[in-house]
Amino acid sequence: MRRVLDYLVSEPVRVSAVLRLPLIGLIALLVYIENVDHWLPALYATIVALYTAAAAVWLVIVLRRPLGWWAVWASTGIDVLAVLAMCLASGGATTWLLPIFFLFPISVAFLDRPELTALLGLSGAAGYLIAWIVYSRRDEHVGLPNVVYVQVGCLLWLALATSALCLVLARRSARVRALLDVRRKLVSEAMQADERRNRELSERLHDGPLQNLLAACLDLEDLRENPTDSGFDRLDGALRETVTALRATVSTLHPQVLAQVGLKAGVLELVRQYERRWGIPIDCDLEEVGRPESQALLYRAARELLANAYKHSRATRMLVDLRNTPDGVMLRIADNGVGFDPGALDTCVAEGHIGLSSLVVGIEAMQGSVRLEVTAGGGTTVTVIMPAEVAVSV
Repeated sequence: MRRVLDYLVSEPVRVSAVLRLPLIGLIALLVYIENVDHWLPALYATIVALYTAAAAVWLVIVLRRPLGWWAVWASTGIDVLAVLAMCLASGGATTWLLPIFFLFPISVAFLDRPELTALLGLSGAAGYLIAWIVYSRRDEHVGLPNVVYVQVGCLLWLALATSALCLVLARRSARVRALLDVRRKLVSEAMQADERRNRELSERLHDGPLQNLLAACLDLEDLRENPTDSGFDRLDGALRETVTALRATVSTLHPQVLAQVGLKAGVLELVRQYERRWGIPIDCDLEEVGRPESQALLYRAARELLANAYKHSRATRMLVDLRNTPDGVMLRIADNGVGFDPGALDTCVAEGHIGLSSLVVGIEAMQGSVRLEVTAGGGTTVTVIMPAEVAVSV
């Protein structure tokens, strides 16, 4: 993530550095072709040479190493100082420097600083007008052509356009940073969720099948010394309980019924398991949908949403609806719990609730949709729709 953030900071500066050298070349070529008579030609040539050298050195620096926040201000400072020095040294030739007033704000727009872009754009327009006013007052034979005002208006429009462009880029950059932060939290929480799941599985195996097997071993030792029918019954019961517990655990890890008979049977079996475990009624309205490509993700959604309704919403009754629709396979789960604020979904990751957030991210990444609604009278209804044809890897 750190490398990506460095890229977001450095790349605009690199783009600006690459554009700077051709711009300097165009200005020098234009002044040479027009044979401009500068007020201080030697100083002007020195400034252009130093500006070119500084731009070349800066380009090498930005291409070879990652940059910090200071690079934006350093890059802009070089341009501001160079333009100001050239205007002061050129005097009346400022009119031939008009291209830099137009092109300079465009390069600054890549720096993701809307306020800086607007400030430099407006300063450029004002500076160009002031230079013309000084030029016209200094030389009595030169007035202030009306076209100058049109050019200043174009510079103002350019400042507005580049500022708007920079604002869009800055917002997109902020969105990327926010997504990267969410991704980092999701990865972290996913790792912790795996650890919690492994710990729960270990505890379940230890407290269930392992204890049953230990009891069976004790019964077996007793049977060796004193074979009785009751001893064999206890041993048989312990082994059957162990098999049942292990099957439940295996089914939780990998629902075989889902792969063998399809999504409807898999969801129905999941509902029956939850009913036995929680002791609450779960109504079903399940339509045969076959084996859609997204069935693993839909099964995971059913498991996650039912668990959330019981644990967090404290629901005492639930409804599971599964059917085909023109938009794809729809899974709807409603409950009569305390409800859920859909607007709080973005804060779930920050609070450590990885399940629902990661589920929504996975569904949307596979072109599906999730809609959360507050049910009238209390409770929550969650509707998941997955396209009929989508390649899903869960």
